[in-house]
Amino acid sequence: MKLAFVAALALVTTGLVQASPRSVVDEAATMIENNYFDPAKAREIASELRKEAQAGRYDALTDPRELASTITRRLRPLDHHFNVLWRPAPAPALTTAPAASSPPPDSSERRNAFGFRRVEMLPGAIGYIDLRFFADFAFGKPTEPARQMADAALAMLSGADAMILDLRNNGGGSPAMVGYLVSAFTPPDADIYNVFHNRDGTESERPKDPYASPRLDVPLYVLISGRTGSAAEAAAYTLQAARRAVTVGEPSGGAANPGGEFPIGEGLNLFVSTGTPINPITRTNWEGAGVKPDVRVAADRALERAQILALEAMLAKSAEGPDALETRWILEARRAQQSPPKGAPLAEYAGPYTDVTISTQRNGLLLQRGSRPPVALMRLKDDAFFVTDEPFRRVLFERDAAGKVKGFQLVRANGPATWFPK
Repeated sequence: MKLAFVAALALVTTGLVQASPRSVVDEAATMIENNYFDPAKAREIASELRKEAQAGRYDALTDPRELASTITRRLRPLDHHFNVLWRPAPAPALTTAPAASSPPPDSSERRNAFGFRRVEMLPGAIGYIDLRFFADFAFGKPTEPARQMADAALAMLSGADAMILDLRNNGGGSPAMVGYLVSAFTPPDADIYNVFHNRDGTESERPKDPYASPRLDVPLYVLISGRTGSAAEAAAYTLQAARRAVTVGEPSGGAANPGGEFPIGEGLNLFVSTGTPINPITRTNWEGAGVKPDVRVAADRALERAQILALEAMLAKSAEGPDALETRWILEARRAQQSPPKGAPLAEYAGPYTDVTISTQRNGLLLQRGSRPPVALMRLKDDAFFVTDEPFRRVLFERDAAGKVKGFQLVRANGPATWFPK
C-alpha cells in the first residue's frame, strides 16, 4: 500500500505527457489563433507552431514541465506575456477524511494585504508604498477590501511632502487598481490613461470612480526594475508619460499586453494576450522595450536615490521655514550613505561616556544607553555622525587640545542638545 502511494505520488510530481506533445502544441496554436488580440499575427504564430510540431520539434518532450518551458521559450520573444504554466494534479489523499473547503477567491490577496507590503512615512515626511501586486476591485463599491486598503494607505500618507511608489517587485495585476492609484496623483479629467484594444473593441484604464482627493503637486517617484511587469509597468508608464512622476531604477520587463490563461491539455495552461494598450500621449506602449527609467541606477539603490531626489525637490520648493533644517540634515545623511566619507579610525570614538557606551561596528558606531536597544551611527563628515534610523539626529564628537575625543553632543534638528563627556 505504501509503495503504491509513493509510486502514485511520483507520477503526480514528475508526470508524463499522456497525450501526444504534438496535440498539446496544436491546441496551443488554436488558443492563440482564436484569442490573440492581433488576428493576423495570431494566424502566423499558430501556423509556425503547427509546422514545427509536425516536423517533430516537440516529440521528445514527454515531461510536461519541459514541454511547458520549451513552448514558453519559443513564444516569449513574440509577446512578453506568453507563458505556459503546469499545474500538477493533487496528490492522493492519505486518509478518507473529507476535503477542506476551498478558501474564498480573495483569500490570498487578503493574506497579502492586497499587495500593500509596506506603507511608511520615511524621515523627511516622504511617503513610501511598497506595492507587490495590483489587486482587483469593482468600481461603485467603495467598501471593497482592495479599494479600502488603497484608501487607507493614501490616507496614512496624506501629510507626506513627497511620495515614493515602489514597484520594483511588482509583476502586475488589475487595471482597476492601476487607474485608481494613478488618479490619486493626477487631475480627474486628464487624458493620460491607456486604452486597451482587443478583437471586440476598446476599454480605457481610466477609473470610473477616481480617487476623491488627488494630490497634484506632491513630488512623486516610481521605483522600477527588471521584475516590474504588466500592470505595474502600466502605472509607471502612464505617470511617466504624463510627466507626473520621475521613474528611478532599471528598465522594466516589457510585458504590455494583458490577457488570460487558456487550457491546452495535460494540466498545461497558456497565457495569451487578448488586448494591447495604447497610451494617448506616446501613441504606443512598452511591449518588449520596457519602461525606461528617468534616473537609471541599480535597482537595489533606487530607494536611496529616490529619497535624495525627493529631499532635493522639497528644499527647492521651500528652502526656508521650520522644516527646512531637518530636511537638509536628512539630505546630507542620505548623500553620506550613498558615498560614505572617510575620517579618523572608528576606534578613537569608542569607550564609556557618561550614561552611554560607544562601540564600533563594521560601517560605523553603536551608541548604547543603559538597557535601551543600541542606536547605529554612520559618519557624516570628520567627527560628525548621524543616527541611521533617524537622520535628523546627529552625534557631534569634540576633541581636546591634544586631539583626543573628550565627549559628544547628541543634537536634533530644531531641537535640544545633550552633552556626554568621556
